[in-house]
Amino acid sequence: MIYLYSWPAPNGHKAQILVEELGIPYRLIPIDITRGMQREPGYRAINPNAKIPAIIDDEPVDGGEPVTVFESGALMLYLAEKEGRFLPAAWRQRNEVMQWLFWQVGGLGPTMGQAQHFFRYAPDPVPYALDRYQNETKRLLKVLDLRLAGREYLCDDYSIADMACFPWVRIHKLTGVALDDFANVQAWYGRVRGRPAVGRGLDLLRDRWVDVSASPEAKRNLFKVE
Repeated sequence: MIYLYSWPAPNGHKAQILVEELGIPYRLIPIDITRGMQREPGYRAINPNAKIPAIIDDEPVDGGEPVTVFESGALMLYLAEKEGRFLPAAWRQRNEVMQWLFWQVGGLGPTMGQAQHFFRYAPDPVPYALDRYQNETKRLLKVLDLRLAGREYLCDDYSIADMACFPWVRIHKLTGVALDDFANVQAWYGRVRGRPAVGRGLDLLRDRWVDVSASPEAKRNLFKVE
């Protein structure tokens, strides 16, 4: 059994989509980051970085003690490798998927996260920061658009790279950046969104979603300095 600790946010959606695509048994455990549950000692023992998502696998491939995995990219690699799906076995194709997965983890996600923060959550306008992150979001979307030219998915076959990028592209409106100039991204987005497992993954915990921009308590719990 996979125990998935998550919340309806882009990084959580990455893991939720993957477990639905894999069709594996899992138990979903909500970690309400708008109430500060990610900082509770019990969860910190699972994820010392106090973020979502994380998993515990009580049936690891070596048959030993349960395995804990935190960080969304590491979690996706772990599950894809264990199940032998959505990560090619051939090393050249695998290498491509790994590059685009890490591109999302190191670039697209953090950049769009900051763009969203300064666009929606900053208590006072910070024009330089907003311009910086919105412009970088546009640059990264152009990179994605060029990559998708003539391709249905990032690495030809649908993979964890697509699952990783999709939830971040999904929040583009919350960053103040439109997709109008990125036709290939729009077409790819529609293909991914149309997958039944993607819809199921997005629906998980949908009723728990909180509009952070309208909740001072949620802002404090998400953005306070520890």
